[in-house]
Amino acid sequence: VGLSIANSPLVKTAIAGEDANWGRIVMAVGKSGVVVDSNALSISMGGTVIAQKGERLADYDEATVALHLKNPEVHIGVDLGQGRGKATVWTCDLTHGYIEINADYRT
Repeated sequence: VGLSIANSPLVKTAIAGEDANWGRIVMAVGKSGVVVDSNALSISMGGTVIAQKGERLADYDEATVALHLKNPEVHIGVDLGQGRGKATVWTCDLTHGYIEINADYRT
């Protein structure tokens, strides 16, 4: 699940664009191939809980998450609600500049 989130171009571009679009994280969880009960899923960014047990929190403050996305390191937390297992995955964002650099040369 962690690698699915970390490798998702939609998640990477949301981070680069400082877009607090947590639906992209849900999408990456769904495409991971792991059977997940969406009613047990909880998501946080920068320590701010966005969704708990499959539902967006009524008092979720997107501005707080958007501010966190301006940091050089972004923390995404996902609780599948399936036990006590933990994992940490590192990745990078995907910016327009990165695409330009890699489109302009050939090895």
